[in-house]
Amino acid sequence: MLNDIKKDAQTRMAKSVEALRHELTKLRTGRATTALVDHLKVNYYGSDMPLSQVATIAVADARSLTITPWEKNMVAAVEKAIYASDLGLTPNTAGTVIRINLPPLTEERRRELSKHVHHEGEETKIAIRNIRRDANHHVKELLKEKKITEDEERRSEDDIQKLTDKAIKDVDDVVKAKEQELMAV
Repeated sequence: MLNDIKKDAQTRMAKSVEALRHELTKLRTGRATTALVDHLKVNYYGSDMPLSQVATIAVADARSLTITPWEKNMVAAVEKAIYASDLGLTPNTAGTVIRINLPPLTEERRRELSKHVHHEGEETKIAIRNIRRDANHHVKELLKEKKITEDEERRSEDDIQKLTDKAIKDVDDVVKAKEQELMAV
């Protein structure tokens, strides 16, 4: 029972950290990455499809992406999706190839993005603390039902706290790495 509670808490905490990593890949840094436009939805014959399912996305160099739609008539729809996104990027089209040049980030924009990274990290830490609270609540329920002893409860709470500390350290590492990536000129 206690092991199940700990495993569940550990799994949920790891998923929270992974979700943070995934969310931060969408954040624009000075370098081009395909994750920047992967989440965009393109109107494909009346239904919204992820960009990666209607086009090939490639990193041309450190500051530009190329998007090659699989069908010629999709070029306009892909351009429209890029314009409509919150990325603030301008696509350049040459035939069927759409090129996106990423301008270097200004110092002010870097600071804004850094604050956003810290905010996302804080949200993830809150989620991790909520997972800890739930796990400790389950342990206390077992104690009330007299299925475990007080010593087992204390030990379990200590183990859960160790899992929480490790997960929060992982969040801090992810945030720090993304911040360094943002501030690199």
